[in-house]
Amino acid sequence: MTGFDFNQSEQHILSIRLSADGFSFSIHHPHTGEICLYVPYPVNASYSMTANLKEMIASQEALKYTYKKVNILTDTIRFTPVPFDLFEDEQQENLFYQNFSAKDNEIVLCNILGKSNSVILFGMDKHARSLLDEHFPSARIYASVSPLTEHFTQESRQGNCRKLYAHLKKDTIEIFAFDRGKLLFINTFSCKQVSDQVYYLLYIWQQLGFHQENDQLFLLGNNEHQGLLDSELRKFIRQVDTIPVSSSEIPFDIQTLLTCE
Repeated sequence: MTGFDFNQSEQHILSIRLSADGFSFSIHHPHTGEICLYVPYPVNASYSMTANLKEMIASQEALKYTYKKVNILTDTIRFTPVPFDLFEDEQQENLFYQNFSAKDNEIVLCNILGKSNSVILFGMDKHARSLLDEHFPSARIYASVSPLTEHFTQESRQGNCRKLYAHLKKDTIEIFAFDRGKLLFINTFSCKQVSDQVYYLLYIWQQLGFHQENDQLFLLGNNEHQGLLDSELRKFIRQVDTIPVSSSEIPFDIQTLLTCE
């Protein structure tokens, strides 16, 4: 990544990532996908998301320029996948709240994913959404699992076996399952211990009828216990691999966001 010339901002894409662990924004080239600038922004845990967002927008000069496109990525566990064939706009709240209890000041949004032929429904704070609409009226808003789903859909079409992907995060694990490009399962689980991660992965592997010898499990993410997790899983699954990432600093969902373009 190099210094960025903001005189060229209108030729580039701005992506803002919102997470309870911290915000960030990045600028990338729309054709090459090269990330020209990445800036992490710490949040105050005692503030609301909207208050933190308001401070970031006010303090970061880079967010005051005009861009070709603006993406907002929200890292949330309040999401649910729906097959595209079963999705109806007017039913999205009913579908979402079948899996989640109602929450004050929440709006239900959706991402329609062409590669996986699915829809991700997700919740977002209404006040944060309103603030983003005010400053970035043409921005597209994504759940962080959406670009990962599209990326893994493409990856899973290679080869002739079923694949399980585990995205390891600080306090959670996101699990995606595919049968040669066909999405079978997505969910996220709160767990910090390796034993819990092993339990969820093996349980889903078994429930989906994956084969111990022929099918593949992929691990990615910045997890200090990833080596131990890998060795524990290899006791039960033959093909366990780690997905290399181009940058450990930049979240993988930001790196794959271009798949949703």
